[in-house]
This record gives sequence, C-alpha cells and structure tokens, in this order.
Amino acid sequence: MTTTLPLFPLKLVLFPGGVLPLSIFEKRYVDMVRNCLRNNSGFGIVADLTDFSGLNHGSHPSLPFAEVGVMVEIIDTNVTQPSLFDLRCLATQKIIVESASQQQDGLWIGQVTILATEADVPLPEDIIAPKVYFEQLVNALAEEAHSDELSPFQEPHQLESGTWLANRWCEILSIPLDEKQSLLVLDNPSTRLTLINEMLTQDSADDRRFN
Repeated sequence: MTTTLPLFPLKLVLFPGGVLPLSIFEKRYVDMVRNCLRNNSGFGIVADLTDFSGLNHGSHPSLPFAEVGVMVEIIDTNVTQPSLFDLRCLATQKIIVESASQQQDGLWIGQVTILATEADVPLPEDIIAPKVYFEQLVNALAEEAHSDELSPFQEPHQLESGTWLANRWCEILSIPLDEKQSLLVLDNPSTRLTLINEMLTQDSADDRRFN
C-alpha cells in the first residue's frame, strides 16, 4: 500500500510495537500534529542520518534520513501550552520512503509504501535471554518509577513473541544508530531475534548499557 505521510526525522530508530514520547514545539511539527489529530491519521518516523555521511541511505542517497522507517499513531496527547504538545506515539508498521520533498516550512512529505505487518514469531524454547532480561529490566524500572509515570513499553507485554521482544531490545540496547537501522531493514524477524539473542548472551558478562 502506497500513501502520503508527513515525515519526522529523529536521531533514533523505532521499531513496530515501540512507544515513543515526544514533545512537539516547532511550528511545522505542531501543524503536523494538529492535522494528524484532526484527520485521525499518523506520520512517519525515520532515522536522521545527517551525521552519518558514509551510511547507506537506501536508494535515495540525497535524502538526509533513512529510507526505511515506521508509521506511528498518536495514542495520547497532552497540550501543556497552545503550541506545545506532549505526545505518546505507537509504531505500527514499517514503511519505505519511495520519494520525499520538503515543504516551505521545512516539513518533509513522503510518498511511502506501508509494509505488511511482520510475522509474529513465537519465542523458541532455546532462546531465553530476551525474555528473562526484559522481565528483569521492567521490574527494575517499576521499582524506580513514580506512581504517575507511564511504562516505556506498550502493554500488555508480549513476552512469548520473539518478534516483539527482539524489536524492544533493538530499541533498548546501546548500539550505534547505523546498526539499529540495519536491524530495522531486515525483513526476517527470526533473523533479528537471533542477532539480538547473540548480543544479549555475548554481552551479559560485560553488562551492556541500555539507552
């Protein structure tokens, strides 16, 4: 499916099922959010690659952001000031930017292909680390959180889904942005899960830091 989406380049890589809090104050993005809320529509988040001149941007090397990103929907909105939106967004599906142009106000508009939802790969019995470490992380965050803080992960947690767990660890692990982007580009969730499991098991002794 091909459609037109406003694009929001950020210095991060978000994966389907991921939750992202955003504070919106630039006029171009405030207008974008207002339009999305008015039309009950989403927007695209793509990795800002302006600091990665040597990184493959896909088939559009002239664009300052990655070709593969995600479409997000706004799941919570708090207007703290007339031109300040605090959002909570949920990534739904991967997108491929086929072409893009920048409006006069600086907002990027992309012609994008919305990819089919990735297969939900059950967590194999011999892959333990992603689930165990995720539960440990969630418990640690819960102990430190204030009562009014929202979970950084969409609930309910899909702890038996290898696809969901791998996507969360891709977001959590402190690995370079280009590596995260390469994991997003993968079209096989089983491969992504295997790679994440290797990272977690290899780095458990090194106490790999989270983002």
